[in-house]
Amino acid sequence: MKPTLVIDASVAVKWVVDEIGSTEAVALRRSCSFAAPDLLTAECANILWKKVRLGEVEGGAARLAARLLMRSGIHLVPTGAYLEHALELAVDLGHPAYDCLYLVLLVRNAEWRLVTADERLLRAVRTRAAAELSERCFSLYEAPAWQG
Repeated sequence: MKPTLVIDASVAVKWVVDEIGSTEAVALRRSCSFAAPDLLTAECANILWKKVRLGEVEGGAARLAARLLMRSGIHLVPTGAYLEHALELAVDLGHPAYDCLYLVLLVRNAEWRLVTADERLLRAVRTRAAAELSERCFSLYEAPAWQG
């Protein structure tokens, strides 16, 4: 059985837009299953919109990227029931609550690990979170260290 990784938009977008870290992100697809809070779809759409505005991606390519992401097999977890817990983590970590929804998935699923390219999130977790949580959060660029 493939291990399940929680991924955030910083990893998912790298599957469909060629940028730094895309090689590492695509390599994960061969050996893992993926989960994310349902917020992932809005975050990815926003990243793609910004890339269009900055002229990094054409509008048609961004729409295709969005379709590919929706078909990528990520298990999207409804997060409505997790908002209070995410808020508690956000206050404790001094980090935005929407990112803490990814961390709540780790708390609720003991076998899952988080892989992200968001260094700010990793810093917050590694400096302020309990060891049992921070030990399950990895940089995309540390892979395959997360396998341990």
